[in-house]
Amino acid sequence: MTDDSDQHPPLRGTRVIDLGTRVAAPHCATLLAEFGADVIKVEVPAGDPYRRIGTTLEGEDASLSFQNDNRNKRSLTLDLRTEAGLDVFKKLVASADFLVENFRPGTLEGWGLGYDVLQALNPRLILVRVSAYGQTGLYRERTGVALVAYGFAGISYLCGNADSPPAHPGTHALGDYIAGQSAATGALLAHIARARHGKGQVVDATLYESLLRLLDELVPAYSTTGFIREREGASSPHTVPSNHYMTKDGQWVALSTASQDMYVRLCRAMERPDLAERFPTGAARLEGRRELDAVVSAWIAGLSRDEVVQLSERHDFPAGPIFNVRDIVENEHVRSRGTLESVKSSSGKDVTVVATVPRLSRNPGVIEHLGPRLGEHTDAILGELGFTPDRIRELRAARVV
Repeated sequence: MTDDSDQHPPLRGTRVIDLGTRVAAPHCATLLAEFGADVIKVEVPAGDPYRRIGTTLEGEDASLSFQNDNRNKRSLTLDLRTEAGLDVFKKLVASADFLVENFRPGTLEGWGLGYDVLQALNPRLILVRVSAYGQTGLYRERTGVALVAYGFAGISYLCGNADSPPAHPGTHALGDYIAGQSAATGALLAHIARARHGKGQVVDATLYESLLRLLDELVPAYSTTGFIREREGASSPHTVPSNHYMTKDGQWVALSTASQDMYVRLCRAMERPDLAERFPTGAARLEGRRELDAVVSAWIAGLSRDEVVQLSERHDFPAGPIFNVRDIVENEHVRSRGTLESVKSSSGKDVTVVATVPRLSRNPGVIEHLGPRLGEHTDAILGELGFTPDRIRELRAARVV
């Protein structure tokens, strides 16, 4: 018999307590769940309010947003405002590897669950904290959501055309997902460190820092030259041509020539070798941005979206369609790669979701199920913690769970 234990999901055998609400912390926990961790979502007996936000299918107790963002988890209802609830929670902490939360800083401490208390219960516990502004600093107690973080981190200022107001960068929860990714990275790094020295620690992830870290040279360029980047639409401050262009069939494409070779190949596709001669360097193209961008825009306006893509493939310059969600779901590459996966919802309906990311060749992640029904696993989890059936009935009668 072949031993394939080394091919199990990499986090199998670890336990995560997801104490978060809405998106950021739960997304972090979901990423861990998809790669094998046993994630227990702790909800108040009335349920996470996020269950009621978004599209809800008939016969289900949670929206598609909640089910998608809480994949592979088990649900435990628990009232932490009660002494009995805190007793259950502390037993759960003693059994866990990670605790993930996204309350306003100081909330856990107010419940008597600061890291000093948690670490006394479990010295190996890794506490992953996601907040708007961080556990330290002058703004630590401020309320924050992704939309506010976009502004504070400088992203909204850069979004939109030069003559338009600051725009919204995608979905409202994008910043939460990015912060959740950052928190998951921190959790895994702490997990590796614990394997070396045996001790847990605190991971402090923020909405604004997770976003700010993605803004290439924005900060160092200002600190050394005083340059403040302004809104430029889809164009690039470093590369020309690089923009969104409308095609003759009313579609949009993105095109960017990030190197001299790419630019020359674009000129060849346009049958305009004179452009390669007139703008032979990146600096020359930056200086002639308006003229060159107008020429490319006029050329693309005479082609269909598919024709632009075909030319980009034939001449090897980067260009691609700007898709809506229908385009994505129906795209042949997306289907051939298996980017999307059909999973049963809590009521048995087929729901298409994005598969696990990233892909591991030996220890891939897996979606076992979408988000759980409220309290679906409460009895099982309490039994694992040593509570008897009689005691579980008492906790239910007292509305602790």
